[in-house]
Amino acid sequence: MSTASAPGHGTSEPGLSVIMRERRQLINLAYRLLGSLADAEDVVQETYARWYAMPANQRESIGSPGGWLTRVAGRICLDLLGSARVRRERYVGEWIPEPLPERSEWISGRPGGTSADPADRVTLDESVSMAFLVVLESMTLAERVAFILHDVFRYPFSDVAEIVGRTPAACRQLATSARRRIHASSQAPAPSTARQADIVKAFKQAWEAKDIDALVGLLDPDATAIADGGGLASAALHPITGGERIARAWVEIADRVPDLTHLERTVNGQPGLVAQEDGVTVTVYAFDIKGDRIMHIWAVRNPEKLRLFTGS
Repeated sequence: MSTASAPGHGTSEPGLSVIMRERRQLINLAYRLLGSLADAEDVVQETYARWYAMPANQRESIGSPGGWLTRVAGRICLDLLGSARVRRERYVGEWIPEPLPERSEWISGRPGGTSADPADRVTLDESVSMAFLVVLESMTLAERVAFILHDVFRYPFSDVAEIVGRTPAACRQLATSARRRIHASSQAPAPSTARQADIVKAFKQAWEAKDIDALVGLLDPDATAIADGGGLASAALHPITGGERIARAWVEIADRVPDLTHLERTVNGQPGLVAQEDGVTVTVYAFDIKGDRIMHIWAVRNPEKLRLFTGS
């Protein structure tokens, strides 16, 4: 694979800095493929373990260390995606990708609450929006890998073929099919980030006021709300459909848990909300907004997916 980094120098083994500077690229790739930062970190760790498990002379012979690391990480992700699909069939309720905070709010779940290393951070752009990640979940494993590698990270299909185990022509078709899924999910253009923030703020205010009419006015009539508790936190096991049903459900939440504090935060690069109870983050809300209406709400309540928001 020839696109990820400069080759090593002559016959000398690539230095640590040459290898480790690929870490952020690998984290970004693995998160988009897996929808889980925890799994992405495991993939990168395993990738580096395989690199250093090779004899020194074998590492020295690799012309593009970054390409080798990307190829191995991609294959590990492909294997994990297959097993993840099986695990999710046994998952309690709906499964939603792990949400990410804005960089300035990034908090590590590591002991001591130390901030995450910048190299571990995921670049927040449209390819990590919750809406985008959810569409990726609808793709076949091969479509997902081919699309992310080619359309998001700009690897040529010849390189993608090495990871997916298909011909470049087949990978091109996979990416084309994935693009159709993306386009089919985009019913209308998203408003500006500032406009989205205004709508989320209005939703927050209407929710706190328990104003059902105002909530209904902000929600598309065919809106969908999905919660992910993973069996570790209370959450609806099935999606709630319809703007009025969602509005009433959210007012019921306000009645049931009156001491919730709602904070306007960035979630996966888009305006969102964080709900806290006694200073502890209990839910992270991501929104998909088209025109002036909210089309989808994703409520992540599984505490294992909230570690980056803990203390935010």
